[in-house]
Amino acid sequence: MKNTIICFSSLLIIMTTGSCANMQRNTASPVKSMAITGKTWKLTEINGQPIALKNPKANPYFMLNTADMRYSGHGGCNGVGGTFEIKPESMRIKFNQGMSTMIACDDLATERAFTQALLAADNYSVNGDTLMLNKARMAPLAKFVAQP
Repeated sequence: MKNTIICFSSLLIIMTTGSCANMQRNTASPVKSMAITGKTWKLTEINGQPIALKNPKANPYFMLNTADMRYSGHGGCNGVGGTFEIKPESMRIKFNQGMSTMIACDDLATERAFTQALLAADNYSVNGDTLMLNKARMAPLAKFVAQP
């Protein structure tokens, strides 16, 4: 009888602990992940400087699609896209080299800086509707604002 009570108590403790661990794991990740996925992020700064576009209607932007783990957007002149990896619990991100169209325009320098910032970023931070892509602990490579 005593062994039965000990076994039952041990089993109950293991089940409760496992249940709590699953609840914590399932509620922590989606909240941080949802902070940047499924939104359109419009570029506002590169390397600490506000962007100055010759064609303000062609503002660079990107979106993250977690269904197929792809990013897509526009660099100001050309469409850009590729795959990405994200670890929302540690706010790590990696954009993999993707594809781009090859059209020349007046804002090509901004587009190059935009795509270089995406590929160099290894982490991110979010403050309200502002996203910052960073490399290590340096100043942000690029700042973006979420679009409605």
